[in-house]
Amino acid sequence: MVSDKRGKDAGEGREHRGSDAYSHRLKRLRTQGMKPPIGPDEGAMQPDRSIDCGWGRVVFGQTFSDTRLLIETLRAEGSDRRDIAIYVRDPHVVLATAPQEIFLDPSHTYRLDLSTYRAASKPTQGFFIRRLTSEIDAQAINRIYAARGMVQVRPDFFWRQRDARSLVYFVAEDEHTGEVLGTVTGIDHVRVFNDPEKGASLWCLASDPQARHRGIGEALVRRLAEHFIARGAAYLDLSVLHDNDPAIGLYEKLGFRRVPFFTIKRKNQINEKLFTGPEAEDYEALNPYAQLIVTEARRRGISVEITDAAGGFFRLSQGGRSVHCRESLSELTSATAMSICDDKSVTRRFVEQAGVAVPRQMTADAGTEAISGFLEDAGALVVKPARGEQGRGISVGVTTLEEVGAAVEKAKAYCDTVLIEEMVEGEDLRLIVINFRLVAAAIRRPAHVIGDGRSTVEQLIAAQSTRRAAATGGESNIPLDAETERTVRAAGYTFADVPQEGKEIRVRRTANLHTGGTIHDVTDIVHPRLVDAAVKAARAIDIPVVGIDLMVKSPQSADYAFIEANERPGLANHEPQPTAERFVDLLFPLSMPAAARASHREIQKQE
Repeated sequence: MVSDKRGKDAGEGREHRGSDAYSHRLKRLRTQGMKPPIGPDEGAMQPDRSIDCGWGRVVFGQTFSDTRLLIETLRAEGSDRRDIAIYVRDPHVVLATAPQEIFLDPSHTYRLDLSTYRAASKPTQGFFIRRLTSEIDAQAINRIYAARGMVQVRPDFFWRQRDARSLVYFVAEDEHTGEVLGTVTGIDHVRVFNDPEKGASLWCLASDPQARHRGIGEALVRRLAEHFIARGAAYLDLSVLHDNDPAIGLYEKLGFRRVPFFTIKRKNQINEKLFTGPEAEDYEALNPYAQLIVTEARRRGISVEITDAAGGFFRLSQGGRSVHCRESLSELTSATAMSICDDKSVTRRFVEQAGVAVPRQMTADAGTEAISGFLEDAGALVVKPARGEQGRGISVGVTTLEEVGAAVEKAKAYCDTVLIEEMVEGEDLRLIVINFRLVAAAIRRPAHVIGDGRSTVEQLIAAQSTRRAAATGGESNIPLDAETERTVRAAGYTFADVPQEGKEIRVRRTANLHTGGTIHDVTDIVHPRLVDAAVKAARAIDIPVVGIDLMVKSPQSADYAFIEANERPGLANHEPQPTAERFVDLLFPLSMPAAARASHREIQKQE
């Protein structure tokens, strides 16, 4: 009897396993085969469906039964757009049909089972998530897209889609400033093609690289997941580049798991990096400032020879013309211009003669009595080495003779000549002038941290420094040095103090990117008088590419004071403005598109 029971159980087990295996094969055929879905949902799914997301279309491959029609749909991609076909069954067959036009996207597909989703245990701090509500939100989203190198969307498209049922947009907003810090887009598959599996997908998750808050991306993903749970969705899918480790880490932390679905795209200029293979080893060794220019040059068919990757040196050649560069410094900048920029006191004299407003200044060897009188009259001083860059050796907000002495000694570590200057209150404005025209303008703000009620100031600085380094390819971090300690002390704290939740503390006085500063584009609103001052300074130095630093009350105000000129400005800091494009235009005018050359000639005639 026992053996009979065991035999019966074993038979039932084999029958059950056989049923499971059959169900699994049926499910796999339904979801991964090139044929239309089969089974009880047959006919329910709408065929040949895609949805316009503004930056391009998402084409749902599982709704296409004809490979040729899928390819024809991708061929209808708009200019400057990036279409993507996802859930493509048998992608090898699709690729073989049009190998010169399409490629397999090197991305993984991840899925979150919404039935197992668990809400966050802690609320967000310093920001909240809401729906897109205005065209100002749309402009802010585009700003973030541009900063992340993503395809931008016409703002009116966002606005037209604000009430759409297929697309949903969420933004993260700073609860104190109202600034948009991040964004995510969701697509409801049921609304688009009557998805029998009740799926949804996540697209365009992006946060402002200048944001100081933690957990923006996670909060946006969670809000989108909860939105689709409320709509009865079964899962949330996304596509992420295979080497985007930070994003993959976030998704896996939230419970996303890889699923075997593939995406294909057209071979176009936007996607070029994805199908031309990896860059040469020496390209990866270049810093972001050099990479930006090299990428733009290669895009135009200009030959690139990297002569010293560690130093950012490369040679560009086209049509018998060759120009050696170090990032944005090229052979077109004369040794005389470099010499003028190298010494801040010399720079000041040249631009002052051109009618540019400059702050009062003296050298540190003027004597104690003179410095004391200057300090009493100015109230607060800036002490800096006459030579140097990236904010090294600079002390801002010096208010006592003792502090002046310490600041002078600090500056002497970088240059024997030390300048003492009246401190001008305001914001630090960087203007990029190329070929004596303004290309970009940005406010540079000193590093801040925001208290969470648990971490010490030192821990907050370390965490913010890590985020800034990640957002800038290692170019930005906040040093835990005497200047940082002095700034923190001036705010009423020590490194060991624990600020209350939401308390914002400035931890650096200078706004240099390399010491943790953040950059905010203001090109479209900068006052004409500030532009005029920058161009005057560039002409006074006679330098074709320069970063002019002004201290301003507001980028929309005419008041300013000249600070310094940088002969090798970082062009990668000013996206979405076309700094690299204008730089390559300067070096190789014939590489400009015909329409751009015609426009350039018209501007020259007007001048």
